[in-house]
Amino acid sequence: MKKLLFILSVLQFSLSASSQVKRYQVAVIGFYNLENLYDTIDNPLINDDDFTPTGVKKYGTAIFKDKLTKLAKVISEIGTTYTDNGLSILGVAEIENDTVLQFLVQHPVLQKRNYHIVHASSKDARGVDVALIYNPAYFIPIEAQKLFVALPSNSKDGYFTRDILYCKGLLHTDTVHIYVSHWPSRRGGQERSDPARMAAAGVCRKHIDSIQAKNPAAKLIVMGDMNDDPGDESIREGLRAKAKKEELKPGDLFNPWGSWLQKGVGTLAHKDRWGLFDQVMLSQSWLDKTSAGFHFFRDHIFNPPYLAEYSGRFKGYPMRTWEGNRYRGGYSDHFPVYMVFLRHIADYQ
Repeated sequence: MKKLLFILSVLQFSLSASSQVKRYQVAVIGFYNLENLYDTIDNPLINDDDFTPTGVKKYGTAIFKDKLTKLAKVISEIGTTYTDNGLSILGVAEIENDTVLQFLVQHPVLQKRNYHIVHASSKDARGVDVALIYNPAYFIPIEAQKLFVALPSNSKDGYFTRDILYCKGLLHTDTVHIYVSHWPSRRGGQERSDPARMAAAGVCRKHIDSIQAKNPAAKLIVMGDMNDDPGDESIREGLRAKAKKEELKPGDLFNPWGSWLQKGVGTLAHKDRWGLFDQVMLSQSWLDKTSAGFHFFRDHIFNPPYLAEYSGRFKGYPMRTWEGNRYRGGYSDHFPVYMVFLRHIADYQ
């Protein structure tokens, strides 16, 4: 297996006053809401009529191919500041099925990465799912399952949301547990829809508790489009995720994204207000820089200028794919997020 070395200077890590540097192996893990990546074929089991050639969006092969090309470009560039191979693992949301993902990972821009997928098909009314894209040179899945989220209104209305995808695997020699989520939307208003997101948080937290009961030092990653900001109740109380390391209690998750929002930086915007629904959260075992395995290094929002609107009222917003039923030709209405992890290899003079 080809090892990628990340050379970091003494000043950057404050290792010593000498000329010593350390070598690190890099892993980049991120999340991206792909904004309605549908195929062009009508599926009578879901509500995808708009995303067909005869639908109101006139969603034909040309648009589908253009959308794939744009997404492939973005995915190919995430994390390349740290390693030429870019992403080791990427969680994605708003994909119709595994077919569209296969088209995406086999795109010429991404083909050399040899990405594989883990997909969770759910009963969401819109037919959109979550999935995991991974580079097998870095990550090998061992186990995967869907975690069903029963909404408060489910028994009465028969309303379904996206399942949570759980995947256990090996990040080189580290056993990691990954959750990919797309929590219920704020349709009908935030307050009215809060119980649905708390239900999703409860399902995820219960599964986390079962793993930590067996291994308190387990390395867990919770990622997704939460449809809530880092300071909202579903994140703070439901998942027990906090931004300040000194406030973490046993079992709590570390969530650094609130500081971005405080600075006015987010991953999506609505009515002149930034939100940061797209998050990657970690168990505390990732924070130990003295451990033999990977540790957390940095968090990033991937928002180069080409991903944003360049003029008009929405200047600076993510350049979305659709403006109503008109094909805008953008990338997604969300910016991707990612984290960088390092594994110490050896010292040298």
